[in-house]
Amino acid sequence: MRTSFLSTALAGLTAVNAISTISVKGSKFFADGDQFFVKGIAYQLVPDDPLIDNTQCGLDAALMKEIGTNSIRVYHVDPTADHDDCMKTFADAGIYIWLDLDTFDTQIEQISPHWNQTQLERFSEVMDTFHKYDNLAGFFVGNEVLTTGNGSVAAPYVKAAARDLKAHRDAKGYRNIPIGYSAADIATLRPMLQNYMACGTNMSEALDFYSLNAYSWCGDSNFKQSGYIDLIKNVTDVGYNIPIFLSETGCIEPKPRTFEDQESLFGSDMTENWSGAIIYEWIMEANQYGLISYGDKVDPAGASAPPDGYPRSGTPTPVSPDFPNLSNRWKTLSPSGVKESAYNPTLTPPPCPAFTSLVWEVNAESALPTLGQIYNAQEASKTGSAGSSATGDGQANPSPSTKGAAPGSLTRELRSMGVGLVGVLAGFFIWM
Repeated sequence: MRTSFLSTALAGLTAVNAISTISVKGSKFFADGDQFFVKGIAYQLVPDDPLIDNTQCGLDAALMKEIGTNSIRVYHVDPTADHDDCMKTFADAGIYIWLDLDTFDTQIEQISPHWNQTQLERFSEVMDTFHKYDNLAGFFVGNEVLTTGNGSVAAPYVKAAARDLKAHRDAKGYRNIPIGYSAADIATLRPMLQNYMACGTNMSEALDFYSLNAYSWCGDSNFKQSGYIDLIKNVTDVGYNIPIFLSETGCIEPKPRTFEDQESLFGSDMTENWSGAIIYEWIMEANQYGLISYGDKVDPAGASAPPDGYPRSGTPTPVSPDFPNLSNRWKTLSPSGVKESAYNPTLTPPPCPAFTSLVWEVNAESALPTLGQIYNAQEASKTGSAGSSATGDGQANPSPSTKGAAPGSLTRELRSMGVGLVGVLAGFFIWM
């Protein structure tokens, strides 16, 4: 009887943890000894947390599985909520979660960048909640923090966040969950930013992976015309030593969305040096990037209507022709890559980019900001350093910024409402 009970318990444990964890080796991801390529979709049905309604997770995961999705990207969660059911539902469907650690009021900002104890604690709360899930693929410490050519001064603060979150992960004894950054694809920052995030001899300060939100392959384009050839060149020129993939992609103009870029991303053009892509986005909303809808748009002023008029739950209905176009692409694209046992890289970090006035204003020799330091422009102009100074208490609140490159989503609109954010969120949650 005791043996039978133990066998049943172990069987249940195996079922919960049936999915292999993602790891990094050299410039590639691996799962259960096989190279892992991200076939993902951005998934943020509601601003605060899309991973607490298991009925909805089940409906969405089933449809995602049908088209070969193996990843979703989630931008915001509530670390105090119970995510066990949704995470298991996605794991059972073979779907991993790539999760942003910031919250609406703790993201690292480009203007007056800083990294403080409050931010670290809030980021750590998310990590502490999600580290236990085997299908937690990786964490982002920032999303599009640098959005202009002169925004390079914020880069050291992103890297400092990665340093401290890696230290937190290791001190807690968590598995070696990859920690990376999702960058806006700013031509004037390429390739300096991606090289900076991986450079240096101290690997505890470097990212585990790097990703881009890129919307350059639009309409009738190709590997060269879209600029994807340059993405690969930036990797091969330095023998980039960590995995890189697209954390957002998928133009909507001109219509229809054909997703031809997937042929290059998962074909011979890129798989040697690239680890996949995440399509923006699952739900249809004002920005019109959605692959599915939960019903027709309604008058936002109506009783019980969602704030933007777009239903955010229910049975997912594929948007045609976008959803079938993506499905048909992915069905024919299954790169095998290399076995982990046969992959023995000798890669080294890229050189840190040199300080160049008005182009890349970070001194490669400067130490990363310490916890609580705030960017000091005057100090930076004197020293050519990251301009960090321990002025004040380091607890300044970040100003709201947008989330994701595609315009018009409810999440993006809420992020840009400044002091009205709390009231708007309250209205949204009352509707829920």
